[in-house]
Amino acid sequence: MGTSMPGGGRRRRRIRIALPVAAAGVAAAVAAALLTTSAGAATPLPQPTVKPATSSPSLAELEKRVAGALAGDDTAGKTSKASLSASTNTSPSTVDPKIIGGNETTITSAPWMAQLWYYDDRGTTSESDDIGFFCGGAVVSPTKILTAAHCVKGYDWNANGAILTGTSQLPTTDAAGDTDLHGGTVTGVWRQWNHPSYNATTIDNDIAVLTLPVPVKATPIRMTTSGDTTSYKAGTSAKVYGWGRTSSTSDDISETLKTATLPIQSDTTCAGAYGSDFVKGHMVCAGQPATGSDAGTTSACNGDSGGPLVVNNRIVGVVSWGVADCVAKGAYSVFSKVSSYVGATYPRIDDTNVNGDHKADLWVRNASTKTGYSKNSNGTSFAARESWGNWNGVNVVLQTDFDRDGYQDLVYRVSSTGDVYWTHYVISSGTWSTKQIADNWATRTRIITPGDVTGDYLPDLLSVDSAGVMWIYPGKGNGTFAPRVKVGSGWNQYNSVRGHGDFTGDGKTDLIARSKTGGYVYLYKGTGTAGSGAFSGRVKVRTWSSTTYNAFDATGDITGDGKADFLARTPGGTLYLYPGTGKATSEIFATRKSVATDFKQYDIFG
Repeated sequence: MGTSMPGGGRRRRRIRIALPVAAAGVAAAVAAALLTTSAGAATPLPQPTVKPATSSPSLAELEKRVAGALAGDDTAGKTSKASLSASTNTSPSTVDPKIIGGNETTITSAPWMAQLWYYDDRGTTSESDDIGFFCGGAVVSPTKILTAAHCVKGYDWNANGAILTGTSQLPTTDAAGDTDLHGGTVTGVWRQWNHPSYNATTIDNDIAVLTLPVPVKATPIRMTTSGDTTSYKAGTSAKVYGWGRTSSTSDDISETLKTATLPIQSDTTCAGAYGSDFVKGHMVCAGQPATGSDAGTTSACNGDSGGPLVVNNRIVGVVSWGVADCVAKGAYSVFSKVSSYVGATYPRIDDTNVNGDHKADLWVRNASTKTGYSKNSNGTSFAARESWGNWNGVNVVLQTDFDRDGYQDLVYRVSSTGDVYWTHYVISSGTWSTKQIADNWATRTRIITPGDVTGDYLPDLLSVDSAGVMWIYPGKGNGTFAPRVKVGSGWNQYNSVRGHGDFTGDGKTDLIARSKTGGYVYLYKGTGTAGSGAFSGRVKVRTWSSTTYNAFDATGDITGDGKADFLARTPGGTLYLYPGTGKATSEIFATRKSVATDFKQYDIFG
């Protein structure tokens, strides 16, 4: 973005970065109040031994990765230094991402910006086979980085990656080889996900999420919603951020964070410039047509790959591809259209589970022994159960992640008092902490931890009182809650209200409820807002009487395909998985799959 600034004595880098190029309420009674201050549980229940999120690399190792990537000149999306053609044409083109014609900005103005450094030392005496490159990204929750699939697919980020947040400066190395992070915080990568339909040739479905082993302090930015059309209207002013190339004639990238303002272009304009390379609905282009040189051109370029395109403080695009050297006459910057991918991406942001993969797991309690168990998802079945010890004396157990640290928490209600507790793993100490979050909820007919109901990416708590009124307790991301907000009445007509995640593919949390009379099953589609408008009008999706199923559970995306799934148990003990389809109709679930036949023994499902 803009003109290269003097290095101030620092070593300059010639680093090719990652943009592939294509051819073209009312207050509750005191006795039923939610606690807003910490109160310890008298007798915490037993907790399992937690395997940390793959031991985080040492600072020295992470700095080594950064230094190696600084010296690299590879481009994400390929594994050699040869030119890369992401075009359907026969003529080759080199990969080049940057912001040309922009201005310097500060990390205070864009606190969610992240630097993605990748260095793979192949272990040979030659450096020619080493891989080192840089991409941009955005912090979308304390442990999640949104970026481009071409920055992720085919690379082992756990073994070779380093994420730097909290600084507007790129790292520098001195003559002795020491690395200066300029006040930033560097972390490793726990696991990675890229869109399963990403196509490296066409650069289609170019979106990915990296999960960090520990939360970062950077303030997250939210993705836009699936229903957002306003942000994509032609002429809408958007901002792109990155550290990419600042000139079409130099491989140097910017040492300081830059931003540029680009007008959104219509699909017709984009298709006119790029033909079939521009995939309507999957991509959005922005900027004024390039002039053919740096002068008069404002564009994303090499090194900006994976960075965000922002409208009204929401990510609407992810820097994806452009023409070689970014200034070809008439060219535009092309971005992945986030509104089209939020349904697939959001479950990756809210995918916390027991064993830390991308599939939601199951927590159950044996009715006779009162032993709690976790069962890890294998996709369409569950692995052998793992004991969590004696969980006698509770009548509700729910899976969630109130503190957004990437480790699954449990919420449980004590049978004798109705008090509700939150127990969570503390990364820094390697121990569990338990605190009371609600007092005397014995008469609450439903307690639900569906995830983010209000649209702020922070998990919320729902309850239904004895009068059938549903309340939202907006989570603050640390186990405390804002004042409750009334959703509405009539919820005691249901004998089951479950939800965890997004059933309809719009990136918003939904609920599934079954009526006591008739066994009608309804979808309550989330709107991403609080209060009476939190859920849209119900849609009947099934009829399941109590003789068909007598227990349900919703733990999230069990299959790992980006859609929330549902579990139902027959009176005889057969547990069925209903894979989600992402459709807000009677076709909301695909054909059921039998998971096991021994689930009659369990009386609590998480």
